[in-house]
Amino acid sequence: MSTTRQLEIGLSSGRSGTGPATWGQQAIWDTVRGLGPADAPRYNVSLAAPVDPGVPLAPVLDALGQLLELHDSLHTRLSQDDDGRLRQTVDGAGRLTVHVRECADGEAVTAVGRQQLAELAGQPFDVAREWPVRVGLVESGGLVRHLAFVLSHTAADAWGLRRLATDLTAIVLGDTPQALGERFPALQPLDEAAFQAGERGRRRDANARQHWRRKLALGPERLFPPPAPPAAGTPAAPFPNAVLNSPALARAVPMVAAEHRVSPSSVLLAAASAMTARLSGAPDALLQVVVNNRFLPGLAHAVSTVAAEGLFRLPDAGGEFADVLRRTHAGSIATYRSAYYDKRLLDQDIAGLAERDGVVADRSCFFNDTRDLMPAEPERGPAAGPLDRERSRTTLSWPVEFAPRANVSYALDALQAPGALELSMTADSAVLPRPDMERFLYGMEELVVAAALAPGAG
Repeated sequence: MSTTRQLEIGLSSGRSGTGPATWGQQAIWDTVRGLGPADAPRYNVSLAAPVDPGVPLAPVLDALGQLLELHDSLHTRLSQDDDGRLRQTVDGAGRLTVHVRECADGEAVTAVGRQQLAELAGQPFDVAREWPVRVGLVESGGLVRHLAFVLSHTAADAWGLRRLATDLTAIVLGDTPQALGERFPALQPLDEAAFQAGERGRRRDANARQHWRRKLALGPERLFPPPAPPAAGTPAAPFPNAVLNSPALARAVPMVAAEHRVSPSSVLLAAASAMTARLSGAPDALLQVVVNNRFLPGLAHAVSTVAAEGLFRLPDAGGEFADVLRRTHAGSIATYRSAYYDKRLLDQDIAGLAERDGVVADRSCFFNDTRDLMPAEPERGPAAGPLDRERSRTTLSWPVEFAPRANVSYALDALQAPGALELSMTADSAVLPRPDMERFLYGMEELVVAAALAPGAG
């Protein structure tokens, strides 16, 4: 059994100011604004972790207060001005509620923490009136044993959330916000918006949008045949989610990357591109690839929303895999460099292309490699055997269904798992029926493992 109380931490001398929103803040605002209160929470970003060994409550609360001081995005509100553009207001002072749940049974801490996370993450944020962060703590035996962070996506993306957790740990262990800021310098949202409004920022935006226009002009109008519309009065079917858990992929991806001198992400992107071409019948693959943009100056340690989609096109994606892999790595570099832009201006560009040409290339396939968000965990269970036998340990599950998503054929995520690599695919079953989703995921595994086992590999 657990009980809950609410405490407050204060900010009295933080940085303050107002200015235009960043491109990332504006893009997420526009996306969430079109959702109802029931759907908006699915765009929240969250993180939960055990605190082991436990830490007394007082230093955790103190560290949270210092974290507010370190990262402006945690005390930034967003509102529209008279012309409809978004503006950010950084509050220099205020108070944040911390939800503390006391758990008498130490063994139940993880379950209580997960429940608390679900409750905090299941509510939308009113970012015009409240700070975009919620914190939950589970206390047991007089010590904090579990921590949950929930942020509005306008405040941070998943990579920024990881930075937040790292900084909190450092502060609890004795670091100061000043020392962390000097050791890991990062643009605050107001600084980033100022860069974007300047000459260098506008030039980067223009170059990125030009890359998109070039790729769209060359890409196929459709990858997969369009789904038939549902009968009148029939709601659209939910999108199934398939998860392939593969110990073999976890071993094969770095082997192939080393052999071909490419990045591990390029290996997975090449396999996804190849399977897109094979199942769609289109010669080219055209994918929106989520890019974290942390390689850009000042953004490596930023707690803000800077990840965005780059457009990746690969001609003849169904060809020989070694060649597909080589061309994927070369082409992905330009994609990454062109994923930092003003999405409102890009949307205007795309609308202009549609008006001029009548059609715009298919942008309904998404790839997101999030493996670096979590450290690799040691393998559990039976010891690994020869790679050519590892696929016998692969499992495929169907854990959940999602509400239909507009203009999505599939969304594919690469995830870290204990002793394995997971591929999570959510797809429109009218475009990719479940058997085709299975073929896609197992096909990616087969391509990569076969490349790892090829003569001369490794």
